[in-house]
Formats: sequence, structure tokens, C-alpha cells
Amino acid sequence: MAKKSVAVLDIRSSEVAVFIGERGVNHTFVFQASKTEPYGGYEDGAFYDVGELSRAVLRALDGVEQICGERCRTLYVGVPGEFTTVIPKEQDIGFPKRVKIGDKQIRALFESGKEELKGHRFMRVSSMIFTTADNRRVADPTGLYSTGLSGVLSYFYCTEYFANTLEEIFSKRKITLRFLPAQLAMACYLIPPETRDEYALFLDVGFLSSTVCLLLGNGILVQRTYWAGQGQIAVRLMQKFRLPYEAAVALLSRSNLYLKKDAGKQEFLFRGATYEIPTDALLDEVKAGLDEICERVALFLEDCSGKELDYKPLYVTGEGIEGIRGALEHMTKRLNCVCEQVAPDLPYYNRPSMSSRIALTDMAYEDNRTSGTLHRLLNVFGG
Repeated sequence: MAKKSVAVLDIRSSEVAVFIGERGVNHTFVFQASKTEPYGGYEDGAFYDVGELSRAVLRALDGVEQICGERCRTLYVGVPGEFTTVIPKEQDIGFPKRVKIGDKQIRALFESGKEELKGHRFMRVSSMIFTTADNRRVADPTGLYSTGLSGVLSYFYCTEYFANTLEEIFSKRKITLRFLPAQLAMACYLIPPETRDEYALFLDVGFLSSTVCLLLGNGILVQRTYWAGQGQIAVRLMQKFRLPYEAAVALLSRSNLYLKKDAGKQEFLFRGATYEIPTDALLDEVKAGLDEICERVALFLEDCSGKELDYKPLYVTGEGIEGIRGALEHMTKRLNCVCEQVAPDLPYYNRPSMSSRIALTDMAYEDNRTSGTLHRLLNVFGG
């Protein structure tokens, strides 16, 4: 197995996935193994069933280890928005004399704002914007000369509950866990830097949970997570048409909001059973479910008023609205802003449901590549 490979655990609100891969040519990715397992999800900062989560995670890990024939020694874990807290800060430091800014000065600025947050564990810090002592605003101050450096920074923390839960799951295995903020990974991977130089809006719609972010530079200024997604829309269909829940999920994934009104009934076949679904009622229920997501996004936009967000598009990804034809157009009308789908620009992985997996692999690969000399020399996988 290649020494540059990384192992990543992606925890979404209805399934977990473990995959092992490395970056190929032209920023593509080569995956040696991957395995996805369903589980019950989470709500209000807690997993519904930790035992079920544990079994799903370990089944996925065992599956990829069996394929690769080696044990995983380091696992990068994506932390969902539900378990992530973002603290924006303005920090500044001065130097005894005019110096050339490099990694040492930037690290000192980052460390100056790092603090303990009760019930949370620090993950990482990223920059939104830097300013030198002579008021030069730059995305990267490396190589500039200045007597001081300030910055608007994002400090990312995961809840101790999440970290402790994952550490307990792997307590009987010699695996080092490294936590990554999933939304930051997706935002930085999916949205070009030049777009993030000014404010940008990002929405990750999951199965049970959705997170909306206000981005700036390489950081996040505001992040909010809501219990809303595809699963809640499916519940509406289940109750309205008296369907089994699995049938409602399948029906939703085949919904087409482009259908005209008065289209009569449509036959829906699921596991040998046939259901007659009134098209108008189906469209109304799906739109009502999407409206619930939009209402939360609208409240978020109100909270961010004054940030020059007029005419800014909302970049949308995630499995939550994948397969619902016309969903983005409906959300565009409902929110009065353009909703634009983003997904990895990669063959076989160019779907919104793949966004978190590819983005986390990209961030994990960079962290692995730029970590200490000893770690770089060691194989991430092996005995």
C-alpha cells in the first residue's frame, strides 16, 4: 500500500463510510478500498444509538482493512456540523522589528487566540483574512515584511461527547484519531478560493441534518446546523400516503418537481407492492418539506444581514436533495437567491453525496503531507 495513503471516516446523519485513498495526478484521487454502512443518525448533539454507530463504524473499518490486507494505524474522522463549534476571532501580534513573515509568525498569530472551550476539544484554526501593520489585506502574508500581523481567524472545536464516543469505539484498537471539521473541508474543496475571498454561502443538506455556513477566505465566519433534511421530507410522504418509511424514501428520490399540475395519479412500485400516488399531492408535500429547509436558511440569512450577501448564490451539496428533480429551482424561488449545486469535479465521484468523502480525503491528505518529519516518514498503514 502506498505510503501517502490516508484512511478517512466520514460520519453522515444516516450512514458512515471508511475509505482509504491518496491523491493522484491533476488532483484526482485513487481509492484502494471503501465501505459504507447505515446507522440511525443523531439529533440535538447526540447519537440515537451509540452501540449501533459502533457496530457500523467497525464493520466499515474491518471491511477496508480486509481488502487492503493491513491494519489502519491513523484514522482521520470528519466531524459533522452537529458536533462542531466555530469561534471567529480577530487577533493581532507585534514583532520587535520589521521581519519577513513566515510559518513561525503565522503560527504565533494562530496560537494567540487559541483557548479552552468547555465541553469541546480544539481541532484546528484557519484564516479568513490577514492584515499587515501597514494595512495590507491579503489572503496569505507569507514573504511580506511587517512589524506586526493581524487576522480574522476561525477556531474549530468538536464536542467532547463526539470525541469521547469515537475514542471509546476504537479503544480496543491501536488507532490514532485525528478530527477534521467536515463543513470546512467541503467548503474549501468545492468552492474556488477567488469566490471565498469575499463572503460566500454554503449549504450541506444531509439525510437528517443540514448545515449552512457563511464563508470568508479559508475560514467560516458563521455556521449553523438544523435538524432538517431528506429524512424529514420522507416522513411527510409516509404519513400523507400511508407508505412504509423505506418506500417513502424511494419515492422521494424519484420525485420530479417539473411535473405539471393536474397530472393525475402515478403508479409507484416498491418491493412488489404497487401504490397509486396523486401527483399534485406528492409535489405539494415535497415542496412543503423543502420549504422547511428554506425557512431555516432564511433565518440564517437574516442573522447575517449586513454582510453584503445580496445577489450572492447559495452553493448547495449533500445527499439530502440528490435525486429530487427541480429541488434547487424551487429553493431558488423560495429564498429569492440563486441556489447552485456543487459536487466534486471527478469522474465517478461527481455527485453531491460524494462531496464530504472527497473533501475530507483532500484535507486529510494535506494534513498528512504537511505534518512532522517523523510522521511523514512513517506509513499511515501497516503492522
